[in-house]
Amino acid sequence: MAKKYSLSGVILSKNSQQKIADCIKSLSGWADEIVIVDGLSEDKTAEIAEKMGAKVYSHKFLGSFAAERNFGTQQAHSDWVLQLDSDEIVTEELKKECDALLPSTEFSAFKFHRKNFFLGHGFKYGGWYHYSQHLFKRGFAHYEGRVHERMIVNGDVGMMNADVLHFPFDSVSDFITRQDRYTHLQAQDMLDSEDELTGKIIRYNLIFKPLKLFKKMYLNKRGYKEGMYGFIFSVLFAFVHFLKWVKVWEKRRNNI
Repeated sequence: MAKKYSLSGVILSKNSQQKIADCIKSLSGWADEIVIVDGLSEDKTAEIAEKMGAKVYSHKFLGSFAAERNFGTQQAHSDWVLQLDSDEIVTEELKKECDALLPSTEFSAFKFHRKNFFLGHGFKYGGWYHYSQHLFKRGFAHYEGRVHERMIVNGDVGMMNADVLHFPFDSVSDFITRQDRYTHLQAQDMLDSEDELTGKIIRYNLIFKPLKLFKKMYLNKRGYKEGMYGFIFSVLFAFVHFLKWVKVWEKRRNNI
C-alpha cells in the first residue's frame, strides 16, 4: 500500500564509509528522497551514498550542527523531514508508526526513542535510552545551537514509541576523539552566550558537577544495571563535562 504522505530522510555525514550504507538502507523503499549533507568526507562516503541513489550535497562544516541540519532541510522537498546522523538506523517499527500517524496528524513534529549502543551494547538504563526530536513537518521547525542542537517547533509535538538505533562509537578512542571536537565547540558556544562565567561557576563545574553527573547516571538512573558498560560510560560522560569546562577555563584565561 502506497504511503499517504511524503518523507525526506536528511543525513549528516563525514568520513562515514563504514556506516552510511546501513543508514541509507534503512530508509530505502520507504523515504521518498534521501538527502546527504556531507562535510567534505575524505573517504568513500559520498561515493557510496550516490551509488545508493541519495542526493549528496558537499557542505563544509562551519562550526554549527544546527546550520548543517537547516541546510539539509532546505534541500528536502517532502511533507515531512526525518533528520538522522550517518550512524543511525531506522527500525521497521518506526516506519509503521509513521505510516499510521503522519497522514492525518495535527502535530507539527514528533519525538521517538533513540536506542544508543556503546561498544555494541544497547543501553536501557543510565539515561542513554531517551527521546529524540528530529521528525517534523517541513516548514514548521528549525534548529539552533552549535553542538547538541535544539529543534525549535512552530506547533505541538507528539510522541512515538518506536526506536531509531544509534551506533555512535566503535571504540573508546573513537569516543574520546569525537568528544574532544564536540567539547571545543560547546566551550566556545558557552563563552559566546554566557554573560557571566565567574571563577566560582567554573570551579563548581570542574570539581563538583562531574561527580554529580556520575552519580546521576550510574546510581539515580540505574546505569549499574548495564554492568561494566554502564560504569565505564558513566565515567566517560562525567569526563566529557569536565573536559568541556577545562576548555572554558582555558579559553577564558587566554582572553584575560
